[in-house]
Amino acid sequence: MKKITLGACLIAFTLPVIAGNTLQLSSEQFNSLGVLLGKLTPVSQVPLLAAPAKVIIPSAHERIVSASQAGLMTELQVSVGDSVKKGEVLAHINSPDLVTLQSHYLKASSTLVLAAATYQRDKKLLKEGVIANRREQETLSQYNAALLDVNEAKQILEIAGMSASEIQQLNTSHQLTSQFTLRAPITGVIMERMVTVGTRVDLLTPLFRLANLDELWLEIAIPQEKIGRIKLGDSVLIEPLAEHAALHAEIKLLGQSVNPENQTLLAKAIIKGNMSSIRAGQRLNIQIIQTTATAAFNVPNTAIAQNEGQSFVFTRTKEGFSVTPITVVGKSSDTSIISGDFKGDENIALKGAVALKANWLGLGGAE
Repeated sequence: MKKITLGACLIAFTLPVIAGNTLQLSSEQFNSLGVLLGKLTPVSQVPLLAAPAKVIIPSAHERIVSASQAGLMTELQVSVGDSVKKGEVLAHINSPDLVTLQSHYLKASSTLVLAAATYQRDKKLLKEGVIANRREQETLSQYNAALLDVNEAKQILEIAGMSASEIQQLNTSHQLTSQFTLRAPITGVIMERMVTVGTRVDLLTPLFRLANLDELWLEIAIPQEKIGRIKLGDSVLIEPLAEHAALHAEIKLLGQSVNPENQTLLAKAIIKGNMSSIRAGQRLNIQIIQTTATAAFNVPNTAIAQNEGQSFVFTRTKEGFSVTPITVVGKSSDTSIISGDFKGDENIALKGAVALKANWLGLGGAE
C-alpha cells in the first residue's frame, strides 16, 4: 500500500477550491500569489489604430510667386523661414518689357482723354441740332474703344506686378521705369526660394513658395483592414513632443481609392491646438480613437489572461475571484480597452493574472 506523507497532505489541504468560473482563495493563498487589486477605469473613447503620420500644408494655403515679366533679379528682401504680410515686398526685378507696357498704357490713356473730349463735344452739338445722330454714335464708339484699351493696358500692368498706387503715380508723373516689385499674395512664411540675386528669369518662372501655417493637416495611411472602422470626425491623438502638451486632430477627409502598392487608404486630419511644436513635413506617431456607445474600461495588459482563444479578467469576490470573460476593443503597448459584464465598481486583479490563471486551471503556481 502506497504511503501518503504529511507534506503531501498539507499541499492538498492548501490547494485553492475551483468550481467552474470561480476560484476560491484563502487570505494566505491570496497574499502568496502577489495579486494587486484595483478598480476598473471607465473610458468613453476606444483606440482604433496607431500609425505614423506626416504633417502637411493644406493646398489652399500655399502660393507660388512667379516672375510676371522676364528680367534680371536685382534685389531679394526675404529668405526661407521669414514671415511676411500680404502685400509685403519680396523682390525687385529689372525688366525692359515693363517699359513697353507702361508706354502702351500712357498712350492708351492719352487717346482716352481725347476720345472723351470729342464725345462730350459731339454730344453737346447733337443736343443743339448742329450734327446728325450718326456722328455722335461714332464718337461714342471711339470713346468706348479707347476706354477698353486703357482697361486692358492697366490690367496688363497689374499682372506685370504694378500696384494700383504705382499705376496712379505713372499717370501723374509719366515717368517710365524698368523695375517692378514682387509682393506677397498672402500672409505666411517663405517655405522655399528658387532664385538668387543676379539671375535672369523668364516669364512665369517660379521664384518663391509661400504658405500660411495657421492651419496644418495630418496625412495618414490607413491599412485596408481598418478602412471600414475609420469615420469622418474621429479623433486623432498626437504623441507629446518634448515638453509640449499632446496635440489632437480630427479626421476631415477619407480617400476614395486604395494605394495598389501598399493597400492603404489616405486620410487627412486637421490639427487642433497650439502647433508651435510641429513643422510641415514632420513625421509623427498618432493614434486614431473613436467614441464608444457601450461601456468600456481601461486596464493594464497584465490584468488580462488568455485561455482557448478567450480573454478574461479575474474579478474579486468574497470567496476569491470570478473569472469574467471580456472583449478587447482597443490595445496599446501597456494598456487595453475592454468591455464585458461589469457594473463598473468591481475590483479586478491588475497584477498576478497569470498566477491566478494557473491556479484556476490547476497548473500550480505558474503557467
